Amino acid sequence: MGDLERPDLGGPDADRLLSALFDRHASALHAYLARRLDPATADDLVAETFLAAWATRDRYRPDRAPARAWLFGIATNLLRRHARSEVRGLRAYAREGGQAVDVAAPESLAVSRADASTHIRAMAGGIANLRQEERDVLLLVAWAGLQPAEVAEALGITAATCRTRLHRARRALRGYAELLEEKDA
Repeated sequence: MGDLERPDLGGPDADRLLSALFDRHASALHAYLARRLDPATADDLVAETFLAAWATRDRYRPDRAPARAWLFGIATNLLRRHARSEVRGLRAYAREGGQAVDVAAPESLAVSRADASTHIRAMAGGIANLRQEERDVLLLVAWAGLQPAEVAEALGITAATCRTRLHRARRALRGYAELLEEKDA
């Protein structure tokens, strides 16, 4: 059936290869998208990702990127259409503070959840304040588990640009973490 890491999608087995790619990568794409959006929108974007992959299969170049990075690139480009609602959601999450504490849990668990909720709010606010390009790189590395070289291929940027964006995002988030430590002290 062909190599699923770098398949030949221009050949006669393209439909079967795309089906196999769906089986292999759909859940990872969904997990990545669901962390950035809601699960229902992630369902839609996974479907759109594979529709776009099928429609552009003749433009996929296996010598440039593995299929996984190509699919995450498509998904990220589709996600950018939802960027404004994503930022609004992160900012709301930063204001509201995550999930409610389970009142039936032991007190120590409730205290740790409340403390974690404060940290999550600050980090969500920090992520929301990143430039879109930095947020995409950071979340593809952190949530999708792609290597920076794969992210660069997925987003159509140089590896140096990817590393720079990742560095800037991490540096900005370190600033939020330091503010948290100061508040806790």
